[in-house]
Amino acid sequence: MAKSYLFLADGFEEIEALTTVDLLRRGGMEVITVSITDDPLVTGANGITAKADALFGDTDFTDAEWLIIPGGMPGAANLAAFDPLSALLKRHAANGKIAAICAAPAVVLYPLGLLDGLTATCYPGFEAQCPKTEMTGQRVVAHDRIITANGPSSAFPFALAILENSKGEDVARQIGAGTLYY
Repeated sequence: MAKSYLFLADGFEEIEALTTVDLLRRGGMEVITVSITDDPLVTGANGITAKADALFGDTDFTDAEWLIIPGGMPGAANLAAFDPLSALLKRHAANGKIAAICAAPAVVLYPLGLLDGLTATCYPGFEAQCPKTEMTGQRVVAHDRIITANGPSSAFPFALAILENSKGEDVARQIGAGTLYY
């Protein structure tokens, strides 16, 4: 069974990371949280510390379906500055799926060329950093292999879009209904 990996760096946006993990796991997806530091304890932008399931250096990503990048500042900038993650994202983009929310589409994905020529969305104010991408301002923009979302309040539809892509519309609707989103 393919796994999905969500990356954590100090300063990550807690709502985006934890809501996504929660909803995907409710939908039957195996999601592993990965610290890009040498410590499994990662502190978010609002002072909430989460314990990652794994450390980047100890993880084999060959079974990855999704690589998921939460936003938050300076979390997104810390993820972008981590060269092993950038290399992994570029390799994975050829055949895998990538999802990013908030500042991460502009700060992490765009500099790697992963959004060139696509429509996408990101946190308001970061659009100008992406001249080769049509930033729509929508809450979520879903393509077959790339999903982007615009910020914390979009964590639910972001996660449900990933879930729908992987598990189908019925599962996504069931999880959305069970959590009173719909």
